[in-house]
Amino acid sequence: MIQPLGRRIPADPQGSARLPADPKPIRVLLVDDHQLLTGALSQMLALEPDIDVIGTAGTVAEAKDLARNQPDVVLMDYRLPDGTGAEATRAIKSRWPSARIVMLTALVDDETILESIQAGADGYLTKDRAVEDVVSAVRSAHAGETLLPRAVIVGIAQRVAAARDRGERMQVEPLTPREIEVLRALTEGLSTPEICERLFIAPNTLRTHVQNIMGKLRVHSKLEAVAFALRHRLVEPPRYEDALY
Repeated sequence: MIQPLGRRIPADPQGSARLPADPKPIRVLLVDDHQLLTGALSQMLALEPDIDVIGTAGTVAEAKDLARNQPDVVLMDYRLPDGTGAEATRAIKSRWPSARIVMLTALVDDETILESIQAGADGYLTKDRAVEDVVSAVRSAHAGETLLPRAVIVGIAQRVAAARDRGERMQVEPLTPREIEVLRALTEGLSTPEICERLFIAPNTLRTHVQNIMGKLRVHSKLEAVAFALRHRLVEPPRYEDALY
């Protein structure tokens, strides 16, 4: 059932409402057909002054409908009554590419993760850690971080590279040498601070490079850019050792 939610501002011990620290809180949409989980996540997020849960949905159709409110972050279940979270992710990203989508799943197999990445997901959060990690996951996703362990990124990158088409490379707008360096770092699962340190650039500069890469490749997330680049041999796959450091 669609449940649009209003903004809840926690009260301080004296009983007066605390104003949000950020005048533009992170707008979050929850998509899961288990109301106990969405209820728990809503309660956790409602305590944070910089986060606003704008609604919950229990189906792919409801998720598409509520996404018209343009959330900043979507926490998306993979298994939904009328389809998959990957289907909903693809639909939402096609209309609102700036939305950050984190898969909420009990399934952590490569097939599920890869399908979600190719649909445009920005990472995943396992349900057994959802309540404990949801606040940091929302903030990290909103900040542009990729919510996947480095070893998982490298493993999936190697798998995509091994299965890639042996035909002609797809024609895309050429990437600059610096953009190739950024893309190569993304395939290694490096975080924003790690990439900035390696390339001696500021976070805002890195963000601009990533946006340019995604625009040229016509993809909707950093993870999708990695999968695309490896499938079409724009960069070489990372070594397994890259996941260990």
